[in-house]
Amino acid sequence: MNPPPPRGGRRRRPDDLDEVIRRAQKRRLGVQKKRRRHAALIAAVLVSIVVVVVAAGFGGAAAFEKSCSLSELRPVSTGPQGGPANSFVYAANGSLLGAIPAEKNRQPVALSQISPWMGKATVAIEDKRFYRHGGVDYRGIVRAAVKDLRAGRVVQGGSTITQQLVRNLYISRQRTLKRKLKEACLAIKLARNKPKDWILGSYMNAVYYGNHAYGIEAAAQTYFSRRASKLTLDQSALIAGLPQAPSVFDPIHRPLDALERRDQVLRAMLENGALTRRQFVSAMSDRKLHLVPGRLYSLIREPYFFSYVRDQLIAEYGANTVRTGGLKVYTTIDPRLQAAARRAIVGTLYSRTDPASALVSIDPSTGAIKAMTAVTPGRTGNQFNLVAQAKRQAGSTFKMFVLAAAVDQGINPETTYYVSGPFHYQPDPYSPAWDVSTYDHTYLGSTSIENATLHSDNTVFAQLTLDVGPAKVAAMAHRLGVRSPLTTKEGAYVPSLGLGSIPVSPLDLASAYTTLAAGGIYSKPMAIRKVVLGSGREDTDAGWGEPERKRVISQGVAYTVTQILEHNVQYGTGTGANFGRPAAGKTGTTDNYADAWFCGYTPNLAATVWIGYPRGEIPMLNVHGIAVSGPTFPATIWKSFMIAATGRTRAVDFRVPSVLPTWHSFTRGQYAVGTYSPPPSYYYDSGGSSGSPPPPPPPPPPAPHQKTPSPPPPPPPTPPPPPPPPPTSPPPTPPPPPPPPPGPKP
Repeated sequence: MNPPPPRGGRRRRPDDLDEVIRRAQKRRLGVQKKRRRHAALIAAVLVSIVVVVVAAGFGGAAAFEKSCSLSELRPVSTGPQGGPANSFVYAANGSLLGAIPAEKNRQPVALSQISPWMGKATVAIEDKRFYRHGGVDYRGIVRAAVKDLRAGRVVQGGSTITQQLVRNLYISRQRTLKRKLKEACLAIKLARNKPKDWILGSYMNAVYYGNHAYGIEAAAQTYFSRRASKLTLDQSALIAGLPQAPSVFDPIHRPLDALERRDQVLRAMLENGALTRRQFVSAMSDRKLHLVPGRLYSLIREPYFFSYVRDQLIAEYGANTVRTGGLKVYTTIDPRLQAAARRAIVGTLYSRTDPASALVSIDPSTGAIKAMTAVTPGRTGNQFNLVAQAKRQAGSTFKMFVLAAAVDQGINPETTYYVSGPFHYQPDPYSPAWDVSTYDHTYLGSTSIENATLHSDNTVFAQLTLDVGPAKVAAMAHRLGVRSPLTTKEGAYVPSLGLGSIPVSPLDLASAYTTLAAGGIYSKPMAIRKVVLGSGREDTDAGWGEPERKRVISQGVAYTVTQILEHNVQYGTGTGANFGRPAAGKTGTTDNYADAWFCGYTPNLAATVWIGYPRGEIPMLNVHGIAVSGPTFPATIWKSFMIAATGRTRAVDFRVPSVLPTWHSFTRGQYAVGTYSPPPSYYYDSGGSSGSPPPPPPPPPPAPHQKTPSPPPPPPPTPPPPPPPPPTSPPPTPPPPPPPPPGPKP
């Protein structure tokens, strides 16, 4: 049965529907073609290797083998004397940030001193045909190419363990066809001249396992305080899964991701015949990692930004080149802003028992990271990057994405009204109920989206998320700069997403809010300006220092959202961040006060502040005598940092765009109670002359722990009464239900 037309709307004519479908199909085909072209390029490189290898087998072997020589198989040594040399990292002003030692936390061991489980796990997850191919697995290359073409993106690589060993230890990592062919040639020759066990052992002794552990012996000591020869099946599977993305699968600080990756390795071992069904079931039944971090981990002291840069370098050049290649790395970090960020945190959270805090600041014009620091009171250092690697629930800072998605759809936040009140959502009697309330259980009644933003009203944004669609909210977050996945483990977009229930990193939020500061232009966060190789030549092939920018939303949409967030700093929940300059921002506090945020920006600089306990979601109910929420310490730290960062520079207003959003009648909303159109004389033309009067501001919201007063009438003197409350029946096709906890705080 077709659902009835929306209240107050009209039935769409068949020709209208056909046109909408045609346009949607055209856009979808365009995206698919673009993805296929990209995947085709990747697949072409992979398949070309197969062609060359096959040609070598049918008479072209001589020409192919002349393209490389085993004499080239020597570790990269580009130091000034031809030997290993440390790599150095510099700040934007040329001052030294630190060095990456040539031989730190690496203890090579013979294959006989490595647990047999480790070798089996590595082969299963990295190169299951390792013992059956001659250095290059042409079947794997074709299989990867087919999967990439079908997916329209790169989903699987075709490199063998032998190729990875060649790439990481012996040749450059430039992304060219010539390099890939040379890599394949050297891998084939290495496989002919060295036993398989020698290659496997060399790979496990060279690969980077995260947390400064280079090689399997260091990894075993780092994560389990034991020798590599003593690793169990579970431990071997965990470590074998790390090289693909050591930061993402970090067992110490991201145990759930590490456990999921360990399970993936165990399944690969079962499929590869390395495990019996009984061994597999037994290993999978243990849902704990049983980590015992060793001294090699605890004694490392390294700044957060330094470790972030090191990880990027390893991804580009390989661990060996980074450690021994004598690189000179020039970054975007501003030492003055870095010091200001640390002073702002330490000056606010000064007790040894205080929670940790992280701050990241980005230049909207380029995406350059200007400050990245974190402080964990009572600890002198922690190489786990709370800014880029830690992921926690975003709380009400995520409401910005709901607001942006609504504005992007033509929903006027000033004139579209919802009922603020306890909200119950249960699509069917068999699904968990979602009951949303405000944190102080006081409500605004009928109110506009803009006013609900200034009061950070959970109940209004729960309804708005359902009307806009959780998937569209997630799409907007990804467009603006969030790179963390925003679905549940089942792959669903839940309505509680709009209230910040899905974990993200401070860098994610900082990047997204920076896009608003740039008027809707996304800039990929940039940490490295240039890299000078050990030979003295600047690496211009990797693209260091070249801003990657693109427009993701219109300037009008960005400005509309910015105006509301600017009002939020002036007289909303973000008044604690007001430092007398044009600034916009949003507070956020999660359930039980476990995480607190402030995300804000000026036209020239953006910064995000997070406060919480890094070891777990521990309620911050009594820090310096108060419960920590977004309007408290996070806003204070942000304000202190921005005062120091802006200094005596001239204040700049947010740029008013020439074209503002076109508002549409919001007839599709299930929960919106209607729209209000003020008389023409009360319109504020923000795109007009500077003499246009601003709209009268709403009254300031209550203090965080005071009862909310009854809402005032809208700005016009005699607004019409709001339409009746929305129907209580659920939407015809509701999104999947969210988990039952209550919504976040301001």
